[in-house]
Parts: sequence; structure tokens; C-alpha cells
Amino acid sequence: MLSLLSRGSGGKSPLLVIGTVIGLSAAVMYVTLLPVGAQPRPSVGPIAGEPVLAGANELSRAFRAAAEKTLPAVVSVERVSQQKLVRKERNAPRGRGQLPPGFDDLDPLFKRFFNELPDGNGDQLPRETSSSGSGIIIDAGGIVLTNNHVVAGGGKVTVKLHDGREFEAAEVKTDPSTDVAIIKLKNASKLPTATLGDSDMLDIGDWVLALGQPFGLQDSVTQGIISAKNRGIGITKHAEFLQTDAAINPGNSGGPLVNLRGEVVGLNTAISSTSGGYQGIGFAVPVNVVKWVVPQLLKDGKVHRAFLGVGIQLVDQALADQLGMGAPSGAVVTDVQPKSPAGEAGIQSQDVIVEFAGHPVLNPRQLQAIVSRSPLGSKQPVVVLRDGKRVALHVVIREAPVNYGERNVSDKEVEPASGEEFKDLGLELAPLSKDVAEQLGLKEPDGVVIVSVADDSPAAAAGLRPSQAIVQVGRSPVKSVDEFKVAIKNTPLEKGVLLLVRTEEGSRFVVVKAK
Repeated sequence: MLSLLSRGSGGKSPLLVIGTVIGLSAAVMYVTLLPVGAQPRPSVGPIAGEPVLAGANELSRAFRAAAEKTLPAVVSVERVSQQKLVRKERNAPRGRGQLPPGFDDLDPLFKRFFNELPDGNGDQLPRETSSSGSGIIIDAGGIVLTNNHVVAGGGKVTVKLHDGREFEAAEVKTDPSTDVAIIKLKNASKLPTATLGDSDMLDIGDWVLALGQPFGLQDSVTQGIISAKNRGIGITKHAEFLQTDAAINPGNSGGPLVNLRGEVVGLNTAISSTSGGYQGIGFAVPVNVVKWVVPQLLKDGKVHRAFLGVGIQLVDQALADQLGMGAPSGAVVTDVQPKSPAGEAGIQSQDVIVEFAGHPVLNPRQLQAIVSRSPLGSKQPVVVLRDGKRVALHVVIREAPVNYGERNVSDKEVEPASGEEFKDLGLELAPLSKDVAEQLGLKEPDGVVIVSVADDSPAAAAGLRPSQAIVQVGRSPVKSVDEFKVAIKNTPLEKGVLLLVRTEEGSRFVVVKAK
């Protein structure tokens, strides 16, 4: 009963509070009416319940204060644009989206279900598209913070304030890599603003509120906790999301995630859902990332990021065993680009980066976040594990080239020639031709290409597949099938064979081990 009371007064279900209070009153009345001499049950009346109720009310007041502090700065954002006019042949057959004969006199609302509306002369009228979400005023002069995906696509952007006023956007600047955007409002001044907090101070289990306009319902507030930190969910290039179970739904995007002091600690961005609605898992961009992105957008209209010039990979237990580590940690280097900051610092393939700029590195995503926000031109210390030993290096930070990390994937199919079988591994390998090397982004045809992978084999269990290139066994580069044969000759399959494999997406280490 007491747990229900605490939960109900936290804002989730007032009925639970009422029901519990009635239950408590009934219990007190029962004790009062017992006959003289009867043994009463232990009291669960006001003496036992009041401290819990007082604590619950304090939490409720904290929720209320945080919401009241932030809501005046929460806005709704709507973007409306039109597709370009498309010219079609007058006598062209009707295609998808055109109204069939006899339907021209239907109600226009019905016609909106079709993708294109013919004007009777073969032209297709422009179709209106729109998106909506939430935002936060962070400057009284009219600077609104929101998500890139709320405003992406161009067109007219309108912002509606908590008090009902509406403003048009004078300018929109975005950073798709973090899904952060800012909107400059026309003729705005003395607007209410939100307070930006410190997301690094958050711990798992901390209370948070999500505010916004879910499903167009203005000024909605939900509560929950921080469920996890530094999540990568694959929707942006640079990801270190906060995970929360505060209810986030379509329309919440761009709204604030706040702590109990009413400080913005995150920018609500995405949900994980099979139904399209709330299922207990939402994600927000940490406000410290936002505070790094926004000044650059305001000043230059883009974000300047640093880079190392390496390919990196998560270290699992199998890979840790091969690299002479204990518990898996850090980021293993798969490639080092020539003349890059990492190459000039002496970082090598198979090095495991375990510290950068004085911060321990737990995984590749964390390393990417630390590196990208490092001051350009600064000299940063790096610690790597090389053959099981710690090696201290220094790297001079430079700005990443335009479109850094993007890869051109070829649509040309290249069939390798038949090759030689390695039955213990479950592989058939062939020399790497120049065409295949070019498709895989290799400057030279060094290595061997996988022709086939046997079902239920060690290679299949390791995730190898045809058309991948093997360029290294252990620390030994292989340039031919014969060199591959020599390299694995003295490597017991029971302990695992470490291979460096290249695909169109990049390079990664794979451990092939007997079952």
C-alpha cells in the first residue's frame, strides 16, 4: 500500500493516491471500533503513512517547480514546404497517385490521399509536405533549439510560443551529425528562456521530465529517470545519447529533457518502438553536446570537428584474448590513414587506444566523442596497448576534412575467380584482383578475397562472407594465397586466428576459432 502511495503521488496516477488514502482511513476506523479488550492489528494509519506521503508530496512539488520553470520556454515548431512542379506528358497514361476516371469531382479532402493532383493539362500540382515537433528558447532575442529532423527539408518554419504568440523563422542552421538545429526568429525580443544544465553530472536513476508537444498536445510533461548514458542507436554520425523512460512520443522531438532543478540536460530526439508510440525507451542528445554545437552554428553555420584518421573497432572478449588483454576495453585500431594526425603520432594497426587526452577510453563511440570535441591545434596525450604493453604517444589535433568518414559504395558486381579451399576454416580464397581491390577501396591488390564460406564452419561463425578481402593474419600482411597459407600454418585454430578483413564499409578484425 505504501509503495502505491509513493508511486501515485509522483504524478503517474492520482487515483492510486486517493484509493490509498481511503484505505488508510478505513484501517484507522477499523482499529477505533474494536471491542474493549480485543487485540488490535498493527497501525497503518497516519503515524506510519505521513512520512511517506510527505516525501511523495515533496517529489511532486519538485516535478511541479521544474515544469513551471521550463514550460514558458517550450515551443511548438512546424515546417511546411511544397514539392517542385513536375511536368508530364499530356497523353501519358495515369500513374500512381493520379485520380482514376470519374473521380475528378470528389471532395478535395479525399483527393489529399493521392500523392499527386492533376490540373487537367498534364502538369502535376506541387504537393505540400510538413513536419512538426518541439523546441526550447535559449536566448531572449529569439534563438530556439530543436532537432535537425524537425526542420530539415526547407520551407517555411513557424514557431508557436507557450503564450500563443507565433513567429516565423528568419534563419535555420543545422548539424545533422548530432541532429541539433537552431532557429532564429523574426522580430523577437524579451522571450522567456530555459536554463541549460550540465549533462555530465547526470547519473543513471536520476529523475528527469520530458516536455513538449506530443501528438500536437501542447505543453505536455512526463516524468521518468535516466536509464542509461552514452547510447549509440545508429541514427546520427556522432552519437552519445541519454536513454530515459520518461514518455517521449512523436511531436516531443526537439523538446527539453530537464532535471528536478528545471535545467535542460538533454534534447529529446528519438524513441525505440514497435508501435510508433511510447514503449519505455527514449533518447536525448546530452545538453553538453548541444552547448558545444550551438555556438559554432551561430558563428559559422557549421560545426568544426577534430579527427584522428583511424578506423576503430569495439574490443570483445575474443579479440581481447588475441591482443593479450584481460577484460575487453578501449578501441582497437584497424586502419591508419597516411599523413593523418594518428599516422604522424605513430599509432599503428592493432594498437588498442585505452586513454585519450587524460580520459579512459571504454569503447569506440566514447573515443570518437572525445576526439571530435578536442581543441583544434592542441597536442593531446594518447595511451595505446601494443603487444600487451602500454605505449604513451602524443597527437596534434587537426580539423576533419569535408565529408570525412563517408564511403563511396560501388554498385559494380565483381566476381572473383575460383580459389583454393581451407577446409579447417571453411573458406575458399582467391588472389585479390585489381577490380575487386578497387571496389573495396584498396589502392593496391594486396591480400586475398573470400570466394565462398562453408555453412556451419568457423569462418561462418565469425561472420565472414564472400567478396571480403583478408589483408592481414595476426600482425603479418598477406599479399597472396601462398602467404596466407604460410601465415596460418603455425597458428592453432583452437586458440583462434586473428584476421584483418576489409569490406566496402571499412576494415575490422575477426577471430576465426574452432568450435
